[in-house]
Amino acid sequence: MANAPVEAKVKAASTGAFLAGLAVAMLNAVVADSSLLGPLPAWLQAPLLALVPTALTWLAGYQARHTPRSIV
Repeated sequence: MANAPVEAKVKAASTGAFLAGLAVAMLNAVVADSSLLGPLPAWLQAPLLALVPTALTWLAGYQARHTPRSIV
């Protein structure tokens, strides 16, 4: 199961989550001060905000059951 291919829905969800996380990171850096993540250095906040939602979305999508489709 470790070598199972990743479905397109999981890749798309991960990409969307990455872009959303990146937008939040940019807003945190531009609009507000960098206190959203408190003690972390500013250079680490943007990648962390972008990668955490991506990883969680990928994991959730990967663990979700695939709905089999009938061949028509």
